[in-house]
Amino acid sequence: MVGIVAVAAFWVSLGCTWVLIPKLRAAGIVGRDVHKPGQPEVPEMGGLAFLAGFTAGVLLAIALEAFVSPTIPVDFTELLAVLAAVLLTGLVGILDDLLGMRQCVKAFLPVFAALPLVAIRAGQSTMTIPFIGRLDFGIFYPLILVPLGITGAANAVNMLAGFNGLELGMGLVAMGALAAIAGKVGATTALVTLLAGIGAALGILPFNWYPAKVFVGDVGTLSIGAILAASCIVGNFETAGVLVIVPYALDFLVKAFHGFPSKGWAGELAEDGRLRCPSHGPVGLAQTVLKVTGGLSERVLVLVFMGIEAVFGGLAILLYFLR
Repeated sequence: MVGIVAVAAFWVSLGCTWVLIPKLRAAGIVGRDVHKPGQPEVPEMGGLAFLAGFTAGVLLAIALEAFVSPTIPVDFTELLAVLAAVLLTGLVGILDDLLGMRQCVKAFLPVFAALPLVAIRAGQSTMTIPFIGRLDFGIFYPLILVPLGITGAANAVNMLAGFNGLELGMGLVAMGALAAIAGKVGATTALVTLLAGIGAALGILPFNWYPAKVFVGDVGTLSIGAILAASCIVGNFETAGVLVIVPYALDFLVKAFHGFPSKGWAGELAEDGRLRCPSHGPVGLAQTVLKVTGGLSERVLVLVFMGIEAVFGGLAILLYFLR
């Protein structure tokens, strides 16, 4: 029965994307596809459809539990707090897509999006740290770790972006791995959150895959990161969250080493249609992969990143299934 959540999220996201694409183009909300000849303009902020699908899936789960039968035993308070946190994070993305906020402001604002989860003290303050054991963080968990988790994951996903299908493709792999863990440990609220995210991502992916007809924008990338973090918090499997975020963290470290460049992060389109690392050297994980491989097509590059994410997602699954 819980699968209905993903189905509903899929159809709402698919329908909203279909409607949004011409409206975004007509409104001039577009971005340049820098990895295509001529850098054509593509409608942006398609992440609004992702948010709509996610919201529909979550609200359906609540409706089924409240009015039909307790087939999806979710915690209403936690699920509504998750929804509020994701929507608030999406709002930060909307503001940035429309107004172009400074990077430091955009990076900090998701802290406030975590407040609904902080208010209900979501999650458990006791965590199992590999090679260390169980630690009780007490009041520091809701006040410090939860905001850091939402903010860190949202910004990490937002930074590793810019290639057709990359954000949704990696997000789907990460959410899929976490959903398997949520099902294994019986974390139904987290499972509903992740299934809603998976359905919503699948609904827009055909339009975002190479060659993209719509970009998800910051509203999409920040929301995906918030879903990953929020599900780990309410599901109490933070260690899995740390593992699936590793590829994003590696990209963060490379870009941090180069001062978080706002330009020069893209691949260089060669005559053979492949992307290559620019002569100035890699300033992000994508350019590092391009340099190591000698160049890849955009589609293959995205598949490589999905494969990297699958490795760490698989490690997270093994960690919880072998317990």
